Amino acid sequence: MRFLLEEEHHDLAASIDSMLAKSDLPGVIRSWSDGDTKPGEIVWSKLAETGVNALLISEDHGGMGAGAIEMVVAAHQLGRYAVPGPVAETIAAVPILLADAGATDRLGALAEGELATVAHPPLVPYAVDAAVAGQVYLVDDNTLNTGVATNPRPSVDHTRTLSSVDIDAPVGTVDPVRGFDFGALATAAQLIGLADTMLALTGEYAKTRKQFGREIGSFQAVKHHLADVAVAVEMARPLIHGAALSLDGAVPEPQFVSRDVSAAKVAAGQAAYLASRVGLQVLGAIGYTQEHDLSLYLTKTRALITAWGTPAAHRARVLEAITV
Repeated sequence: MRFLLEEEHHDLAASIDSMLAKSDLPGVIRSWSDGDTKPGEIVWSKLAETGVNALLISEDHGGMGAGAIEMVVAAHQLGRYAVPGPVAETIAAVPILLADAGATDRLGALAEGELATVAHPPLVPYAVDAAVAGQVYLVDDNTLNTGVATNPRPSVDHTRTLSSVDIDAPVGTVDPVRGFDFGALATAAQLIGLADTMLALTGEYAKTRKQFGREIGSFQAVKHHLADVAVAVEMARPLIHGAALSLDGAVPEPQFVSRDVSAAKVAAGQAAYLASRVGLQVLGAIGYTQEHDLSLYLTKTRALITAWGTPAAHRARVLEAITV
């Protein structure tokens, strides 16, 4: 397998990065946390114009006809900017589930920018951000159903609201594992994006904060901590790309596809957690404050580590695959 990205993937990442860099995402995130989702919805409409929402939707239904590798490239960029909203659900899980169910009439709205969310019990018991989603679904065994969101509750990430979902009407029969794998891999890609930004924020702070007349980044202990984060991130990145290739058909055996996705999710979660922990160690108490941008990434990291399957659940899937 070739795990390196091609030129068109770098171009996709650059176009998303360019758009998000101009969108004042810290301000958008804080507005979303305060209940004003309008600035965030504007960002999502711009993302739709770049084709992010349509990557996994076939050209016959208004999409880009791309694959999992393009999806993780996009999800990584959305993670780098901690874009609020149902990212993994809108750009990954729901398009796959709808296509599998044969509900192609619903894909056009997604391609044009409508947000979607889904509950996928038992590993995804709640739907995220149902209030801003035009489409809400529930996977029940191997059936995809439209759903009604109830009992919203807050998350550790103030931009995320979790809701129970009651069945409304059946949509069609699906492969629940494949839909879950796409959602989990998109979440893993977001986690690596979060880790990249936390490492950058921590490194910049280490270059400017002084103790004993020297920048703290010049101290060997700080350098080693930052290097550990960089190594963890770069070790997880090819696992994500490899899992994307598996989902795109490079590995035909379903149990090994799920193994690759779960291994990527575990590694990405570990790297992001390490980045968050080192960030707090270097920045100190200021990193906890809502005024500092690092806190926006810390809370989203904490939420996404257990989203679309806890580390324990994904380790169990890897163990099951390698002991068959």
